[in-house]
Amino acid sequence: MLKQIGILAGLILAGLLAQGAHAADTSQYGKVTKGAGWVYTRLGNQNDVATQTTGGVLFEGGGTDVDKAYEWMCQHANGGDFLVIRARATADYNPYIMKLCPGINSVSTLKIETRAAAFDPFVAATIAKAEALFIAGGDQSHYVRYWQNTPVNDGVNALAANGVTIGGTSAGNAILAQYAFSALVGSVYSPQALRDPFNFRMTIDNGFLSLSPVVTGAIADDHFVTRDRMGRLVAFLARISHDNTGAPRPFGIAVDEHTAFLMETNGIGKIVGSSTAYFVSTPGAPEICQPGVRLTYQNLSVYRVTVGNTFDVVNWKGSGGTAYQLSAIKGRLMSTQPGGGVY
Repeated sequence: MLKQIGILAGLILAGLLAQGAHAADTSQYGKVTKGAGWVYTRLGNQNDVATQTTGGVLFEGGGTDVDKAYEWMCQHANGGDFLVIRARATADYNPYIMKLCPGINSVSTLKIETRAAAFDPFVAATIAKAEALFIAGGDQSHYVRYWQNTPVNDGVNALAANGVTIGGTSAGNAILAQYAFSALVGSVYSPQALRDPFNFRMTIDNGFLSLSPVVTGAIADDHFVTRDRMGRLVAFLARISHDNTGAPRPFGIAVDEHTAFLMETNGIGKIVGSSTAYFVSTPGAPEICQPGVRLTYQNLSVYRVTVGNTFDVVNWKGSGGTAYQLSAIKGRLMSTQPGGGVY
C-alpha cells in the first residue's frame, strides 16, 4: 500500500511539473528552462543587465545569415541581452551570435510553441528584459496563430517603442511591417498571385506588429530574387491598396537571400550581405483587381539597392542603386529596364 501511495505521489508531482513548474537543464546552447509550451535557452551571463539601447529594424532575406546584420543589432544592444524568439527548431542562434558579439551580456532563445504559452508570465517577463530581439525563420503562420493579440505581440511592440532594435529573417522578416503575408493556408507563388490576386492563399494580416511609424503602410518580403517573388509582392500591394481605401499608399521592402537591410529609426539603412534589396512604391489603386481576374496594376516605382549602398524609406531615395517602373498587365509583369526584366 505504501509503495502504491509513493508511485501515485510521484505521478502527481510529474504532472505538476509538466503543467507549469520550471525545470532547468543544460545543453550545448546554454542553460535550459522549460515550461508548458515554451523552452528558454540562455548562453552567457545568467543575470540580466540593463543598457542604453538604440532602436532600428533589421530586415533579413533568409538563407545564410549575414554576420554584419547581427553585429549591427549587438551594437545597438550596447552590451545588453540579445533574445531570439521562434516557434520551432533549436537554440542554434545562441553560439553563433555570441561568437559574433563577444561584448554582449547573453544570447538566449525563447521557443514559444503554443498560444497558451504566449500568455505565460515568464514569457512576457523574458521579452521585456531584452536589449535586442530577433524573430527567427520558420513558418509565419505559427507566429500569427500563437502570438497575435497576446503578451508576446504586445511585448515586442513595447520593446520597439522603448528604443530596442527588432529584427527578423525569412518568416520573421515577413511580420516586421504593418502588413504581413500570414501564410495561413501555405505559401503563394507569383504566377498564382498575378493570375488571381484574390486566390485563397493570399492571406494578408494588418497590424500584427507595430515597430515604427516608418513602416506604416509597408509589407516585407524575403527570399526575393531567389524564389521569384516580385509578382506576388505586386499582388500583395494591389490587394492592400484595394482593401484599405483611404489608408496611406502601401509600399514594399523586399530582401533577397543572404542580404539584409539595416534600417535606423530615421528610416535610412544600409544593405549588407551578398545580393540586393528592392523598395517598391505604389501610384494609387490598381486598375483591375478582382476575384478570378488577372491583375492589372501599372507604374509602380522600384528602387533596387546593391550591397554597400543605402535607402531612405522616409524620403524615398537611395544611393548607388537603380530606379525603374514596373507594371502588371493582365497578369504579366514588365518593366522599363532594358529587356523588360523585373529584377
